[in-house]
Amino acid sequence: MSQTRIKRDDEVLVISGKDKGKRGAVIRILVEQNRVVVEGVNMVTRHVKAQPGVAQTGMVQGEGSIALSNVMLIDPETGAAGRTGQRVLEDGTKVRVVKSGKRS
Repeated sequence: MSQTRIKRDDEVLVISGKDKGKRGAVIRILVEQNRVVVEGVNMVTRHVKAQPGVAQTGMVQGEGSIALSNVMLIDPETGAAGRTGQRVLEDGTKVRVVKSGKRS
């Protein structure tokens, strides 16, 4: 099973496709398909048939998945999008960082 650099509840920017430029929080990650579901992005309409116990029927709007390669993590400190990497702190813990192109 592969790992992703983007985690649930991360703020991401859509970098390509019909929703290019939109920002949202990651709701769900589909690791096997390399796809993510982002809040308010790629809205699709589904037709839900009436069934006992189902509250909402008819045409229901919801988020569809988009390819993981089409999103980029937003740095919470600067608000800019960028590629991610890992850095090891002095105490040995690993943290995710957004690569800025600057030498550290």
